This record gives sequence, C-alpha cells and structure tokens, in this order.
Amino acid sequence: MRRAVSLALATACAFTVSGCAVGRFIQEDINKTLGAGPASRAGDADLAAAEVKTIGVNSYLWRAALDTLSFAPLAQVDSSGGVIVTDWYANPASPSDRVKVTVTILDAALRADALRVAASRQVMQGGQWVEAPVAAATVQRLEEIILTRARDLRRSAISG
Repeated sequence: MRRAVSLALATACAFTVSGCAVGRFIQEDINKTLGAGPASRAGDADLAAAEVKTIGVNSYLWRAALDTLSFAPLAQVDSSGGVIVTDWYANPASPSDRVKVTVTILDAALRADALRVAASRQVMQGGQWVEAPVAAATVQRLEEIILTRARDLRRSAISG
C-alpha cells in the first residue's frame, strides 16, 4: 500500500512539474504572438510585431488597407477572412468615371505577397456604365501605399 501511494505521489509530482514546463512554453508562445514578454527578448518582439493578428489577418495590413481605402464607401468588410470591398466611387472631378476596389489579405505575416489588390473601372457611355480597363500601375500603386502604411504602423508600434 505504501509503495502504491509513493508511486502515485511521484507520478503526480512528475506531471505537475512537466505541466509547469508546458505552461511556460505556452505562455512564451502567447507572449511572442502578442509581442509581450521580458525586455531581454527585444529581438523576438520585432518578429512578433510583424505577425500581430488579433483578428484573422495581419492587423497592420488590415489597418493600412482601411486607411488607404477611406476615400470610398465600404460595401463589404470581413476581418477574419481579410477581405475589404469598396462600393463604386466616382471622383467629383470626374463623375463619368468610377472605380471599385477589393483588397484581400492572404497571410498573418507582414509581407508583400500577403496582400492582393484588384480594381474594376467603369465609364459612363450613352447613359450606361460600361466596363473599362484599369491601368496595372494603379493596382500596383495601391499595393505599395498599403504596404508602406502597414510598415509605418509597425515601426510606430515597436518604437512607441
């Protein structure tokens, strides 16, 4: 009987100690994801900041995309899926030309290939909206603006 109790106590202690180690690793992983943790791990904070995602996608890319598209009314916004779709927007200086933009964030990391922008353009011809081509440079420029803004948001979060 004594031997069984000793064995049970030793087993319970072993699981408790190993549980603490597992708990520490889980806590370190959570801290790394949130960008928190000891000051001695400043290099990890940089990496974690690039992968911050309290929503379904990279939060810096998400905020940068919303900021960039703030000129147009939003038709659909899905933070967990990473999709932003604007409604048709006509520049007051050119009311016979309108655009619709879709931004898709594909990854949790702050990388150029984690972002996809698509645009549609229509022009008024004979009282009807007709599809028109969008210059490839327009879509590229929107992607660059969003990425630059996301990097600026990340830099300000790390330094501040």
